Amino acid sequence: MDYLGNHLLVELYECDSLKLNDQNLLEKILREAVRISGATALKASFHQFAPQGVSGVIVIAESHFTIHTWPEYGYAALDIFTCGYSINNQKALDYIEKELDVKTLSVTEIKRGNIHFPLKIAKKISSEVGVL
Repeated sequence: MDYLGNHLLVELYECDSLKLNDQNLLEKILREAVRISGATALKASFHQFAPQGVSGVIVIAESHFTIHTWPEYGYAALDIFTCGYSINNQKALDYIEKELDVKTLSVTEIKRGNIHFPLKIAKKISSEVGVL
């Protein structure tokens, strides 16, 4: 294991605008995505904006799923951040993509918490001051 977490930063374009403005539906979709991924949901909080848009988070034992929508643009920003290797982020993303009728998406994957990095820095500093 080289890292502590996997973070998907997802841009969802050309989505169904009505779905992006439905707080209850978005919560249902994210809860199901969490279940499909194998993560453990702990707490959810969603907010409907006026005149439109929804922001929501599901805190999971392994980190979080978040969504922020702009129905007027058919756009949503989605984060799926999970720790460890047992969660299937791709299954969750595939489900969300299908449910929101996404036409175009962009995914940036970031490996978070490189566990070897602090050790490398400590060794470098120690060698520079002559400790090692």
